[in-house]
Amino acid sequence: MVSRQALYDGWTLRAAPGAQVPVEIAGRAVPATVPGCVHTDLLDAGLIDDPYLDDNELALAWIGRTDWSYQTTFVHRPGDDERVDLVCAGLDTVATLTLNGVEVGRTQNMHRGYRFDVRSLLRDGDNDLVVAFDSAYRYAEAQQERLGDRPNAYPEPFHFIRKMACNFGWDWGPTLVTAGIWQEIGLHAWSTARLATVRPLVTMDGRDGRVELHVEIERASDVPLTVRAAVAGAHTEAIVPAGQRTAVLTLTVREPALWWPRGYGEQARHPIEVTVHGPDGDTLDVWSHRVGFRSVRLDTTPDEHGTPFALSINNVPVFVRGVNWIPDDVFPTRITRDQLAERFDQAVEANINLLRVWGGGRYESADFYDLADERGLLVQQDFLFACAAYPEEEPFATEVAAEAAEQVTRLAPYPSLVLWTGNNENIWGWHDWDWQEPLAGRTWGRGYYLDVLPRIVGELDPTRPYWPGSPWSGTEAIHPNDPAHGTTHIWDVWNTDDYTRYREYVPRFVAEFGYQAPPAYATVRRALSDEPLAHDSPGMAHHQKAANGDAKLQRGLDAHLPAPADFDDWHYLTQLNQARAIQLGVEHFRSHGDVCAGTIVWQLNDCWPVTSWSAVDGDGRRKPLWYSLRHAYADRLLTVQPRAGGLALVAVNDGGMPWRASASVTRVTLAGEPRAKTTMELAVPAYSAVTLALPAELGRPEEARRELLVAEAGESTRRALWFFAEDREVEWPVAAWEATVEPFDGGQRVRITARTVLRDLTLFADRLDPAASVDEALVTLLPGESTTFTVRACEPLDSAALTARPVLRCVNDIQQS
Repeated sequence: MVSRQALYDGWTLRAAPGAQVPVEIAGRAVPATVPGCVHTDLLDAGLIDDPYLDDNELALAWIGRTDWSYQTTFVHRPGDDERVDLVCAGLDTVATLTLNGVEVGRTQNMHRGYRFDVRSLLRDGDNDLVVAFDSAYRYAEAQQERLGDRPNAYPEPFHFIRKMACNFGWDWGPTLVTAGIWQEIGLHAWSTARLATVRPLVTMDGRDGRVELHVEIERASDVPLTVRAAVAGAHTEAIVPAGQRTAVLTLTVREPALWWPRGYGEQARHPIEVTVHGPDGDTLDVWSHRVGFRSVRLDTTPDEHGTPFALSINNVPVFVRGVNWIPDDVFPTRITRDQLAERFDQAVEANINLLRVWGGGRYESADFYDLADERGLLVQQDFLFACAAYPEEEPFATEVAAEAAEQVTRLAPYPSLVLWTGNNENIWGWHDWDWQEPLAGRTWGRGYYLDVLPRIVGELDPTRPYWPGSPWSGTEAIHPNDPAHGTTHIWDVWNTDDYTRYREYVPRFVAEFGYQAPPAYATVRRALSDEPLAHDSPGMAHHQKAANGDAKLQRGLDAHLPAPADFDDWHYLTQLNQARAIQLGVEHFRSHGDVCAGTIVWQLNDCWPVTSWSAVDGDGRRKPLWYSLRHAYADRLLTVQPRAGGLALVAVNDGGMPWRASASVTRVTLAGEPRAKTTMELAVPAYSAVTLALPAELGRPEEARRELLVAEAGESTRRALWFFAEDREVEWPVAAWEATVEPFDGGQRVRITARTVLRDLTLFADRLDPAASVDEALVTLLPGESTTFTVRACEPLDSAALTARPVLRCVNDIQQS
């Protein structure tokens, strides 16, 4: 059997001799954690300030421009093994490995693993291992100089190194260029043969499951071998004659329990085991995993609306209610399974069913995909190219092919992974971002997206669809961001237009759209020492990475909401505007489900405390957007939408059962007085939507600034509201309510009874306790109506503070400023 010795202990970190580093670091051996990185080691040693706080990031730029070495001494006792390999699952990034003074290999790709035969170099007893990292900047800039510059979205050379691009900064991320042993490292000792790769291709044949196992063997001895496999009661084996290194085994499972996305069925998974045996029958190596039986189909057959992009799982159409995923921390080794589980639970609770792993980050950990399998979250995985023209010359051509083959093979067992995408916005960039003239005919990545990657996916995993880019229209003959074809990104709303412009689009599939807001107040206060705190105070300004971000936020406020009087108003209103913008977009796109097959909001999460497009901020706190997303992505959605000729009530049913209900739509005054009403019977089949035109009198208010529509269809579905005027124009009454606070084990219940209309009532309990959370937000009440907020906190919170500004807010309390 293969024996494994982890090499995690005894590491130290040093800056290269002569490097321009702070005096307290020069020549010093710093205790290092492996897996880890330079930044986290220096932080743990107290040698640098937290780069997430204030503008500390700027003072740490020297780290990414410094060469570093990791060193350890480990004990090895030689055995009878024919091979001993030094196995490095992930090195970041340009590394030279030396064992007992002898160079054993070099690496230049963060996104793949490496294996080196070191048996002849190992000593009985102590062995010295050094992993020296060259500056990622120096490597990338040298490649840039050698190959000629290529355009990109930011003034950083991230496209000239196979490394997590967002390490070099993004419009939501800091520039913290890392180095280190960021994944497992150890010795693997073995004889005769080992399983180099096992690639299960899982498909359905009618009601039966089929697993085609592609096994690659590495040999130390040229003898016959036997490979055996078992899954869900099915068994098979194959003889691998001397001289051969591959085998294909096929198993058929009769009517297995299927794996379904969340909301469509159970997430059945089945253990699978593959073993290789020597001529004497001894087990030489074992590979085990869990697989899920399910089929994936992507419909791109042209129709009267253009080119669809419609996903079906097990032959059931799935409207994608997705979010984009970025790395959950700049420093990946700090991300635990529990942290991922919390983020995934937040996704599930927001009725999300797909995570798109964005191409400027990383191929995620085994924990990530395993949790997605477990929770029924679909995964769209980008290959790692984003917002730049990438060179296709060597060494990049070889590295990209090796990286892609390794990752397609590694991720093949996970049923949650349903789509590979070639890149993020690079084909669009070549068309629209003034790249063609500066490129002057140089390579930019087209060969990767339209040749190399689809060939690798087609050869190694034809069970999953591949799409060349996001956005992409299905053919080079059509503009890559044409909303009528394939996938589209909608960024004019954030960059130049009001969010009501979302209603001008009826796209086939929206793979990115988003709107910014600051993080939770407690997150801001933890990260910034600004006094006084203001939207443009130094720390806030540094943690706003988007070009003209604050001006764009202000444009949105000016279009819709009353003018904020102070930072507390600004913080509430910008978070509110983000939530409204995305809710409007999602509800509009879902209401056109006969044309649009999915939306992927930018973005679920953050990697540090920052003003961004996220629904969950860098400290894991839910912004108001999260609550509006939960409503807009609900299985059953009631929404009022403008249509030709007037307003319509749209009922969307993404559940597997028909939805029958009696719906009432009432035009009322802000005082709650009815002016017109109608009742409609809803009969919405599973996985579909029904649009019902509203009577003209409901859509013609007598006083637009004092009326709204209220649509209801039973207690299980949140009511829909339609206001005839923007908040800044509405004649809001001075907000008035009665409040009671009742304790319970683990928190308090805050019951609010409205004495006037209360627009988008939200309780920000984190202002009183950073650990506090609230179950609901953005609740609109008419006079006499009540709602209860459930606040969870470790200690009871002050009742008076819980029910007053700036903790309890609504739009019309701004009028009291």
